[in-house]
Amino acid sequence: MTSAYDLPNEFRDFAFMPRFSSDIESLARLAEPEDWAYRETPTDHPYPVLENYVRFTYRRIAEEKKVSVTKDEKNLCWNTGLVTPHQEPIFIVFTENLLSDRRCYWHFGMFARRGQWELNRFDTLPEMAMYFDDPSVLVFDTRKELRANIEHIVADNRERFPAHLQKMGDYALQNIVKGAIDSMKERVKRNYKTAVPQYYQGEIQLLLPLCLEDPTRADLALAVDRFSDLRSIWRTTTPGS
Repeated sequence: MTSAYDLPNEFRDFAFMPRFSSDIESLARLAEPEDWAYRETPTDHPYPVLENYVRFTYRRIAEEKKVSVTKDEKNLCWNTGLVTPHQEPIFIVFTENLLSDRRCYWHFGMFARRGQWELNRFDTLPEMAMYFDDPSVLVFDTRKELRANIEHIVADNRERFPAHLQKMGDYALQNIVKGAIDSMKERVKRNYKTAVPQYYQGEIQLLLPLCLEDPTRADLALAVDRFSDLRSIWRTTTPGS
């Protein structure tokens, strides 16, 4: 039997949102304008980035238990982390699910600005999700050693490379990756914003662009993180396309 305070890992297990895509579209209209579409990959939905944002933000909300529930346990809300064009925080509001064929306790209600009367039923409004305590994790410190597992990057991720490079031998492709990493480190020295933070499995990683052929176009994103015990060292994980 589910309860009002159950916070499963996945959004779909937490609440029933039958018109997910259209409701996300209403959020896009309410929120400060952003580019919520993939630039290269076509999709069936106009706001795929925003859809994923809501799902993954919920995961962190569940981890931190940053929700507010009314005393009668018929309403719940959490902070989306988004704001309106006038910088007013936006909350997502749920009502008790009354559909017997749905196991989750909550049913999507609406997206609401902080000042809307629908939020007055909550004694307190929760804070937005936080992903780090130390701001330094958001910056790639080039003074630290980067230990790149070049063989793993090539051998286990060959299908992610541009098609014509996939035909190259391991040694030649490893040399290209090494050169791209050297160039990337020089780029990050001059512009720290080149490293893009992402939250992954409870930790902050940095995504670094690897330009294998054209310095103006990234072919891969190299994920790096800091050793938990050796803060002076970066290590690479799996690259993403």
